[in-house]
Amino acid sequence: MPGLACGDGYRGRMGRRSDPELLVLHGLRLKGVAEAPAVAEAAGLDRAAAEARLADHAARGLATHRDGLLAGWALTPTGRAEHERLLAAEADAGGLRPAIEDAYGSFRALNPRVLDACSRWQVRERAGRPVVNDHADPAYDRAVVGDLAALHARAEPVCERLGAALDRYRPYGPRLDHAVERVRAGDTDYFTKPVLPSYHTVWFELHEDLLATLGLDRSSEASTEGTT
Repeated sequence: MPGLACGDGYRGRMGRRSDPELLVLHGLRLKGVAEAPAVAEAAGLDRAAAEARLADHAARGLATHRDGLLAGWALTPTGRAEHERLLAAEADAGGLRPAIEDAYGSFRALNPRVLDACSRWQVRERAGRPVVNDHADPAYDRAVVGDLAALHARAEPVCERLGAALDRYRPYGPRLDHAVERVRAGDTDYFTKPVLPSYHTVWFELHEDLLATLGLDRSSEASTEGTT
């Protein structure tokens, strides 16, 4: 893949570092329900630090641990409100909001095209009807992979700008770059498979992150842009 992984071109321009308290709440927001190792990974913290923060959040009524089939940590309504408050304060600190909004505008322009590529990877038309892509047509699949790679090249500067504003955005670029490289190497589960850090999975998380940071929801976006 030509070009830099997102964020590499900004090594000399570190974005604002988020408070660990916010990072753990943010990891829970993005994951929904997750055990401590997944929260630690999402927050960019070591497991011990994440566990300590989770215990503190639980004591303050900001997070709770669920048992059963879908076990893990999750935000409480109070925790969700506190997370939104901290995100807004962070975005406004140092005048960061305009830079994030500008990058979000570029993301929105790319979003329907990335989603279309993911859709075409999963479903294609035969005789005018949509059918599940059985990946029996190498030429078709190569074309869709080529489209994803081209879109990723356009997404790289967006990631760079976000990473230069907020340090917690820096991992998205390398994660997307890794997914593209795996797909191009033949490990095509990294295109859309939900249980992996596939391109679609990471793109979805970045979308959620931007919406949460800017205090938006999906209904505020134009219906023609689709949804992840």
